[in-house]
Amino acid sequence: MGCEAWSGRLDAYLDGELTPGEAAELGRHLRTCSACSADALDRVQLKRSVAAAGRRYLPSAELRARISRGAEPSRRLLRWRWPILAAPAALIMTLSIATGLYVGRSYARRERVYSEFTDLHVAALASATPVDIVSSDRHTVKPWFQGKIPFTFNLPDLQGSEFSLVGGRLAYLAQAPGAHLVFRLRKHLISAFIFQAAADATNVPSGSVHALSFNTESWTQDGLRYVVIGDAGSGDIEALSRLLRTGR
Repeated sequence: MGCEAWSGRLDAYLDGELTPGEAAELGRHLRTCSACSADALDRVQLKRSVAAAGRRYLPSAELRARISRGAEPSRRLLRWRWPILAAPAALIMTLSIATGLYVGRSYARRERVYSEFTDLHVAALASATPVDIVSSDRHTVKPWFQGKIPFTFNLPDLQGSEFSLVGGRLAYLAQAPGAHLVFRLRKHLISAFIFQAAADATNVPSGSVHALSFNTESWTQDGLRYVVIGDAGSGDIEALSRLLRTGR
């Protein structure tokens, strides 16, 4: 398949609209084609810029409060005109709407965070330099992060496993600094992100998820949020996650 055909599928790839098989095939192409990798990186950066612009113009809490105060006289007048028997139905409707909005916002927030982790993963793979520190030695990679992030973490000994450490780089999520580790499993590159668990930007549920054409596993440990993501099988993602949990 020529690069022109691949280029026409990049947006669907980044939006998670390809099948797992198609996403894996395109992912392999990105690792071997510098032109398509650069195109994918440009689209990831544009996607993140558009998302950031949308969040920048959300109405403030003060504006919402002013609108609510302005609507209060109308609500008082309407309250006196409603039949008494309509009050229970109105209460049920209000609770239902509020619950739906809360659940919808929570789901949208989780999807946004998954999308941002996916963008970071794809951007690293599409870059000519996917890591800042290139080493398979955990005793070289871990000290490199000292002074660059406000926490420390453990790296497992991968000897005897199918995984190898490629290196690491700094990652930022909503301006919060974290560690981005890249591992290799056969022909797959897998990202492991580590951030402070208190950061709102890492608010993703713990457990295994298939999202945006990637398998993802997330958990909290010792005050840190771990997110492992890649196009490898879910069993492989879980195996690497177990190694990271032990840190030995």
